[in-house]
Amino acid sequence: MVLLTVEGLKKQYGLKHLFSDVSFGIDDGDKVGIIGANGSGKSTLLRILAGVEQPDKGRLMVANKKKISFLPQDSPFDPQDTVLEAVLRSSDRVMDLILQYELVCEKLEHLHSEDPSLIDTMSELAHEIDVAGGWELESNAKAVLGRLGLYDLTARMGTLSGGQRKRVALAHALVVPSDALILDEPTNHLDADSVEWLEQYIKRYQGAVILITHDRYFLDRVAMRMIEVDKGTVSTYTGGYSSYLQQKAVEEEQAVRDERKRQALVKQELEWMRGGCKARTTKQKARMQRAEGLVYAPPKEKDQALSIDFGSDRLGDKIVEFHDVSKAYGEKTLLRDFEYRIRKGDRIGIIGPNGSGKTTLFEMIAGRIQPDSGHIDIGKTVRIGYYDQESRNLDESKRVIDFIREDAEQIKTKDGTVVSAAKMLERFLFSGSQQYNTIGTLSGGERRRLYLLHLLMETPNVLLLDEPTNDLDIPTLRVLEDYLDTYEGCLVVVSHDRYFLDRTVEDIFAWEEGGTIRRYPGNYTVYLEMKAGERASREKPSQKKEPVRQNAAPVQAPTQRKLSGKEKKELERLEQAIAAAEERQQAIAGELAAAGSDFAIVQRLSGELELLQKQLELDMARWTELAEFA
Repeated sequence: MVLLTVEGLKKQYGLKHLFSDVSFGIDDGDKVGIIGANGSGKSTLLRILAGVEQPDKGRLMVANKKKISFLPQDSPFDPQDTVLEAVLRSSDRVMDLILQYELVCEKLEHLHSEDPSLIDTMSELAHEIDVAGGWELESNAKAVLGRLGLYDLTARMGTLSGGQRKRVALAHALVVPSDALILDEPTNHLDADSVEWLEQYIKRYQGAVILITHDRYFLDRVAMRMIEVDKGTVSTYTGGYSSYLQQKAVEEEQAVRDERKRQALVKQELEWMRGGCKARTTKQKARMQRAEGLVYAPPKEKDQALSIDFGSDRLGDKIVEFHDVSKAYGEKTLLRDFEYRIRKGDRIGIIGPNGSGKTTLFEMIAGRIQPDSGHIDIGKTVRIGYYDQESRNLDESKRVIDFIREDAEQIKTKDGTVVSAAKMLERFLFSGSQQYNTIGTLSGGERRRLYLLHLLMETPNVLLLDEPTNDLDIPTLRVLEDYLDTYEGCLVVVSHDRYFLDRTVEDIFAWEEGGTIRRYPGNYTVYLEMKAGERASREKPSQKKEPVRQNAAPVQAPTQRKLSGKEKKELERLEQAIAAAEERQQAIAGELAAAGSDFAIVQRLSGELELLQKQLELDMARWTELAEFA
């Protein structure tokens, strides 16, 4: 059954044309991902579908009595509401009853008395909720909040961080009874476990889901259809993100073939015209008109692509060293006795629950806050580029061009070419007219892109990226990932984007209980495999237990298996091989840096490094297995 239909939608803001003649339908149970560059109109389209914004032209039709729940990028909130009150505020009658019930309970608790009128009101509300079957809805709201990492339901909204408020808004959108969910960036500010839970929630959800997200694994696992907003038009593709990429590649190949055919036809028609054709007949006149149409047809507009072309300063042997670093806030220990020395070529991904201390670690490296004990040593040649979540250096009152010119009027690229600030902004997809707008007029994604340019212009050799995928569109992320593939400095990333981690890092540092950090070699997928192996090893003994039968001899508990002599030797060999491989990785990184633009050497070393990494992952997996019994 069709849930909603749009016909001939058109929308523009001032002179900026977003899209026109957009038509499509959404059926019950559809799971649709919407993608496109920042500023293309994705969020505007969602607001129109949710009914909170009107199109300039066209119409939206929603099936009778169907309810839509909408999560915008910025949700309004009352700073005096508690978390639970904010989740329950709704035009839905049952949710309103539950909210009134919670408010009465809160008032009774606050007064520390048994006011008869309040107790009567509470009883009446409880009865109405019972009749309406609303208790399940209340328990669901509390369960959803817990899965999103929000446990203090009495905390006031005004005291929460922006990320926490976003999670409260997401919980509200999921809990409100609805036939369709429209979600704008629901995965922002969620840790990896919460994202995986949200995937399962949306898969089980019976209604339709329309969402915008940069998380490509999420789109692949959830979406049944992709809608791309690009250059004022909307195109639909079947399947998830991987399927979209395949279909898009076929489209682009066909476009190249069509253009070749057109050029060949133009050449043929020009030769015919130069041959002295005589336009005496109707057929010859028609052919001349076709030829002129081909020759003077405007060229197809090429896609603008972000271009990142910056180098990095040379690094010395000493980079960043942590010596027994600890940090706590009140009774909560974020980091305990952390020891590590960042080495050349390190590409580290940091993961952990929200609030575990990941950003605090970056703040200590950047010198913005100090550890409680221990110390952090920074090498003399280190130039840190810190891409923080708040984009703190952006002054909203400044014009875009002036902000960049403060850094440099002439900018040197990786190959030594010098370009102007205006030209570099064009490479980062800021048009000439947009460069003279104030930063405050930019969208969230455009601000983050400008902040990225500002950061990379300083040619840092140690990059600290704190949630870089928040607010950046997928095309920008793909270019950033390609740039990081060849980045010669050290990279440390805090991210919950599993795809981004898989593309960019070679070690995972996972936050564990009590402020400890454990290192796992490999990218995020390898980390998940190792954790799954560890869980399987722990669960194995319990699976062997047999029930004790009456009048039967007691069953002995299984003893832990010990390593054989051959396995002990294998474990020793693996430890030596892993140490040697890690040393060789460092040596290759140095040789790659020295090779410069010598393609043959770079190609040989890159191939060796890839084989070395694969073998190292296999050795580490086997070492972990044997170490469990050592």
